[in-house]
Amino acid sequence: MQKVVQILVYKTELSLTFKYRNMNKNEYESRGSLKTEKEIVYIDMDGVLCDYSSFIDKKVSEGMNKFQVYKIPGAFDDLQPIKGAINAFNLLDKHFEVYILSTPMWSNPDSWRGKRIWVEKYLGKIAKKKLILSHNKGLMKGKYLIDDREANGVLDFEGEYIKFGENEFQEWPSVIEYLFKKENISFQNQMF
Repeated sequence: MQKVVQILVYKTELSLTFKYRNMNKNEYESRGSLKTEKEIVYIDMDGVLCDYSSFIDKKVSEGMNKFQVYKIPGAFDDLQPIKGAINAFNLLDKHFEVYILSTPMWSNPDSWRGKRIWVEKYLGKIAKKKLILSHNKGLMKGKYLIDDREANGVLDFEGEYIKFGENEFQEWPSVIEYLFKKENISFQNQMF
């Protein structure tokens, strides 16, 4: 067993040598780090970026019960964005390290695919690499979490939880204004 491990380590080191031999020292040393100087902001999808509630309400009015709606394949592909959400995401992404943090449905495995499709469709190809699907949001490290529900570990998040859709954070302009003021970023409310 020890020889097998030694051989695997040697092969790995050899392949890394070939893979990275054309890089300069700085490129080689930074190849595995994705650290950033920007503050990390996580944004939930359903009810914050996309309007899942309207989709549910529409299907229930057509005669389905809520639990049937949760299982519809393709349900997440074409949800409408929340008003101001796309502009807010793009604006935040200029000043923060922004990730989309969403909890997919266990009852609908297609929700994993649909969320990924939605992100690329409305937020662009780069954003799809910023999608994190997790059932425990409290595991994430960052400064801010913007979410509309206190579920799936939100209250265990180490940073500040901003409850979207309630009190002073009813809509995106108030969230943007709050974050920019708190981080001393100049902001002129021209996008909303």
